[in-house]
Amino acid sequence: MNRLTGKMSSMAEWLEWIKKQPELMQHVTYWHTIPPREASYAPFPENLHKGIQEALHKRGITQLYSHQAKAFSAVREQQHVVTVTPTASGKTLCYNLPVLQRILEQDEARALYLFPTKALAQDQVAELQQIANVMEADIKTHTYDGDTPPTVRQAIRNAGHIVVTNPDMLHSAILPHHTKWVKLFENLTYIVIDEVHSYRGVFGSHVANVIRRLKRICRFYGSSPQFICASATIDNPKEHTERLIGETVTLIDDNGAPSGEKHFIFYNPPVVNQQLGIRKSSVLETRKIAGHLLTNGIQTIVFARSRVRVEILLTYLQDTVRHELGSKSIRGYRGGYLPKQRREIERGLRNGDIRGVVSTNALELGIDIGQLQACVLNGYPGTIASTWQQSGRAGRRQESSVTFLVASSNPLDQYIIQNPAYFFEKPPERALIQPDNLILLVDHVKCAAYELPFEEGERFGDESLPDILEFLVDERILHRAERRWYWMDQSFPAHGISLRSAAQENFIIIDMTNEHRVIGEVDRFSAPTLIHEEAIYIHEGVQYQVEKLDWEEKKAYVREVNVDYFTDASLAVQLKVLQVFKETRTAALERQYGDVTVNAKATIFKKLKLRTHENIGSGPIHLPEEELHTSSYWFSIGDEAAAAMTTNDMQYALLGLSNVLVHLAPLYLMCDPLDIRVVPQVRALHNKKPTLFFYDRYPGGVGLSERLFDIHGELLARAQELIAGCPCISGCPSCVGPIEEVGLTGKQLAQKLLIEGGVL
Repeated sequence: MNRLTGKMSSMAEWLEWIKKQPELMQHVTYWHTIPPREASYAPFPENLHKGIQEALHKRGITQLYSHQAKAFSAVREQQHVVTVTPTASGKTLCYNLPVLQRILEQDEARALYLFPTKALAQDQVAELQQIANVMEADIKTHTYDGDTPPTVRQAIRNAGHIVVTNPDMLHSAILPHHTKWVKLFENLTYIVIDEVHSYRGVFGSHVANVIRRLKRICRFYGSSPQFICASATIDNPKEHTERLIGETVTLIDDNGAPSGEKHFIFYNPPVVNQQLGIRKSSVLETRKIAGHLLTNGIQTIVFARSRVRVEILLTYLQDTVRHELGSKSIRGYRGGYLPKQRREIERGLRNGDIRGVVSTNALELGIDIGQLQACVLNGYPGTIASTWQQSGRAGRRQESSVTFLVASSNPLDQYIIQNPAYFFEKPPERALIQPDNLILLVDHVKCAAYELPFEEGERFGDESLPDILEFLVDERILHRAERRWYWMDQSFPAHGISLRSAAQENFIIIDMTNEHRVIGEVDRFSAPTLIHEEAIYIHEGVQYQVEKLDWEEKKAYVREVNVDYFTDASLAVQLKVLQVFKETRTAALERQYGDVTVNAKATIFKKLKLRTHENIGSGPIHLPEEELHTSSYWFSIGDEAAAAMTTNDMQYALLGLSNVLVHLAPLYLMCDPLDIRVVPQVRALHNKKPTLFFYDRYPGGVGLSERLFDIHGELLARAQELIAGCPCISGCPSCVGPIEEVGLTGKQLAQKLLIEGGVL
């Protein structure tokens, strides 16, 4: 320890200090140490261009990691490739080397790079430009996104060797205007897709269709590009990549990169009420741990699962370090921030001006934020894959690092924190997409028809198209003539389709206290609960109250306030079965998968006091009901088990079980916990039986509930294990829910339904 400052001088010293703090260590349920790992090297390939070798030598690289060499060879053998290795393992060279090699051999060759965010794209251009400058080669690399000036766009279209963009720009600005990009499409040799694991759910399903359109345009111009993909670790990387791009790929997953020692610490906040099973707030415990790290000079990233938690934690941590570091040394980072703010924060983290950042999963991807030493996760991120991604943001340059997982009271967190073997021994989740979701498919067929007429017999991915094309003819969107279908509508279809959500448009947040400045945005599904009138919207640690929500114009007008509470809203949901696709029946249980319609309405909001989180008031929400057609898996209780319980008991049993299952379902789905919803009905409309529904929160569904239908037995076994293992007496937030919701016997009733009712 430094005697002048009282601060730890190294990570090892800080970890030793932690071990001597009983008030912290008594709540550490598991301390996992991952030893350092030696690199596995391979010499430069014999055919690697001398200019590239010299450039790498000048950057201190004298040999490749084994996975980089294998990727280079596979690409040179004209295979589609996906490289799957952990964060900071040098995946970038897996695609940059073969791309640079081909351009140096053949000046007219072109490459298209796709990244899920603009920040990642800008990082890549800087990296490529550095190598090109060292080689003194005239390789023109450009970012093409919404910030690219119109004067530069023409030069990129005509002369860019490497065009770096994101799927949204490809969808709305490049493919519809392909006639301006003839040189790119005629000579397109490689398509690079990084962060493949992030293309899942509705976003991934959209992107798979955008890639179908891209390949169709390439065929028109006579090119047949090779795909070079990269992904973080998931359970099905080869299958997922093949579904995304529609091609057979070679998997390269033997990581040759070194890594420093990593400490992974599971921390469960103390129980403050044994009978009710209530634990101390995970937000307050996260503040305590992150505060220790920051005040000891350890650069730290804190991840939280929601915008509200990010802003609350940011406020707390700025207060904690205000006197030592200054509040501006701790910043927030999330999707609603404007691009200029985000770039400024990324720069501050790289150069060390910013000592801590509190982020949603927006910083989970490989944006270059430099060398962080510690990571604190406020709550389990929802998937094993995301947890490793977020943890990987610390210790990126081979030094020792630490990650704290601070559990919340929700059942998924408690399951993970009490079953560390499940987390450390189980492979990460499967990435799921559903590109043939009818709603998405029709949208992208319209976009494709606008780009090029459809020929008779032409397929779109795996789909034959006659029914969809004829439907669009009937709608007077397409015109059929001489075995072709032509676009005839006045509209521009790509502009009306957002790849990021099933909602068509985001709501923008306008600050009335500052010249009506736009300060952020919220997606349509989140708007009723986040920006209803009187909601407290927190941005960069500043509180705003929503004065007016213009639903039609999709604008929320906010005013800066200073209050000691935040708001949390509730949704009322009604659900009806439309069609059944799969089913299994026994006397005890009827299990089905099919289409449903969901009607959701925001009803009331609560005011929760900062720091103590006590309820200090509530109010109504007056917004229109939203209707959603989607896919669902549900199971209904047999007559004998239903007859053995009163209506009230059945209601508590179903509610308790739904509280457990809504949190456990993401164990098997690579999705945000909000992507799948669970609704209990004591008397379902379609069969009048007690029923529990799971539904995808996106129009048409994206495969989540279907996966749960397939693993019903395993999911329910986990629920029983969690409820039985919870130390509470009558039910608590860590299992079936608090007794205020499920009654004094809610825990026993949920177990009775599982075991005696034959649900398992």
